[in-house]
Amino acid sequence: MEFGINESQAMIAETVKKFAEAHIRPNIMEWDEAQTFPVELFKKMGEQGLMGILVPEKYNGSGLGYFEYVTAIIEVARVCGSIGLSMAAHNSLCTGHIMAFGNEEQKTKYLSKLATGEWIGAWGLTEANTGSDAMRMQCTAKQEGDYWILNGAKNWITHGKSGDVAVVLARTGELLDSNGITAFVIERGTPGFKAGKKENKLGMRASETAELIFEDCKVHKSAILGNVGEGFKQSMKVLDGGRISIAALSIGIAKGAYDAALKYSQEREQFGKPISQFQAISFKLADMATKIEAAELLTLQAADLKNRGEKCTKQSAFAKYYASEVAVMASTEAVQIFGGYGYTKDFPVEKFYRDSKLCTIGEGTSEIQKLVIAREILK
Repeated sequence: MEFGINESQAMIAETVKKFAEAHIRPNIMEWDEAQTFPVELFKKMGEQGLMGILVPEKYNGSGLGYFEYVTAIIEVARVCGSIGLSMAAHNSLCTGHIMAFGNEEQKTKYLSKLATGEWIGAWGLTEANTGSDAMRMQCTAKQEGDYWILNGAKNWITHGKSGDVAVVLARTGELLDSNGITAFVIERGTPGFKAGKKENKLGMRASETAELIFEDCKVHKSAILGNVGEGFKQSMKVLDGGRISIAALSIGIAKGAYDAALKYSQEREQFGKPISQFQAISFKLADMATKIEAAELLTLQAADLKNRGEKCTKQSAFAKYYASEVAVMASTEAVQIFGGYGYTKDFPVEKFYRDSKLCTIGEGTSEIQKLVIAREILK
């Protein structure tokens, strides 16, 4: 069992770190304040191979594994959680779903554009009244000859306005039937498909979140990923990988908050010495460092299983649940270490604090992760 960082991971970490410092850090507060989704940045990330890390080279991807993928997300999120979130959603959800369940024609058509950042992807599962309870979705697709007509809406969709293509889950069978949901890949500009309200969020403000609306949206049967009725089961498998990416996102945010707090504690003096020399502060840092390390090990364990093509449902839920809670804990403690300064936008930790909370909610809440874990261990 290898616990060290491999050469590929080290190279990815260094490359991504330099890119983030040059192209992301100078703009993070401007993007955050204005809720700007920086599309051009993602084009540049595509040029660096960061929009198709897991995609095979024959589809213009980087052809790397989950260790490298986790490393890249951590380094981006260490600087800005919003950009890390959008990168993760693009790679794991839309691109990941097409890569796992698309046919050769669909892969050739879509992956080559998604992997280079030419196109940005969205993934539509959640609805206004069906967050965790996905099988009660109301968005429907009715068959008419060789076509399917979609009606309904999807909410909380990353890249809901700016995405060029979306993988959309719609009900094609009876309510609560796990074989009654189908995945469709739908391009922006398709008649009847439009974006709705953009959400005004607490954190992750530079990552676009919006509604997808379908009004008699007509798509050819060739838009179906896999077979009719397989969408729900496909989504559960996609989310196994997606949870690894949210765990990595969480670790990046936690590390960013920890980095800032560690540095500040060694520079800030009270009562004639750096505050890091007070046990109250040093113990906070020790707890943060330990929990971040544990979260990373859980995440790499899940990544290893994913690389080997083995089932990782339990391990990815372990990683996502624990890492997301650690991100909230670490960013909260970082604000506390900064004191009053930590509560201002002149210092970086308040943004880590705001961004971190999404990690315990998106792609399955902490409560859903515990449900998944309990189900796995009680089999």
